[in-house]
Amino acid sequence: MTTVGLLYPGHSAEDDYPRIAVLLDSDVRLPVFHTDIGEDAHREDALIEMGAPARLTAGVEELRLAGAESLVWACTSGSFIRGWDGAQEQIRGLAQTAGLPASSTSFAFVHAAQALGVERVAVAATYPDDVTASFEEFLERAGLDVTGARASGVVTAAEVGTWGREQVLELARAGDDPRAQAVLLPDTALHTVAYLEELETVLGKPVLTANQVTVWEGLRLAERKVWAERTGVLFARPEDRIVAE
Repeated sequence: MTTVGLLYPGHSAEDDYPRIAVLLDSDVRLPVFHTDIGEDAHREDALIEMGAPARLTAGVEELRLAGAESLVWACTSGSFIRGWDGAQEQIRGLAQTAGLPASSTSFAFVHAAQALGVERVAVAATYPDDVTASFEEFLERAGLDVTGARASGVVTAAEVGTWGREQVLELARAGDDPRAQAVLLPDTALHTVAYLEELETVLGKPVLTANQVTVWEGLRLAERKVWAERTGVLFARPEDRIVAE
């Protein structure tokens, strides 16, 4: 049994995690520990406060007692908004507090793209323009070429959590770019796990979503490899991965 502990802000799309655990059909546990979201706003000051050390470390002891072998801060905007160096400092602090390998969804996107050999990405974001631009900068700092970005202007995670299949598919289509080798949907408040297979079929390329890469990152940190169908190219066996040139 491999246990990946997830620190998740508030309540929006955390039911994606038991859903992907079922799809992985393996001895993997993904317990979710909720952090205090503070003000629910996709705004720089609110996002920085949401990822403040005191808010994150409050749930770490419970996570450790659950037998977690790795820890992921299951939030994209609450990490990349601090910039590359600030996001690294954030996860270093979590790792030191928990005594576990740690990461965040922001770094999960980078590592997932690297694992697929992807260099050019398009971003399909629920965020406002300025927050989306901060994610672009983060990805570019990691050496990825952002060929295009779609900002939807949604202010709260609560609203994003109400989006269904049609809205997710439309977001992905609108954010796609013919030059991109993969499309990234960066909000952990967005339900995507049920649509991973369909998203990749519709776009004809890998689609990386926040809750998907969060789980993959936690398993990577725990040095556990899991191959599965219906969870996107990211969880396909290496010989079965097809990435656009």
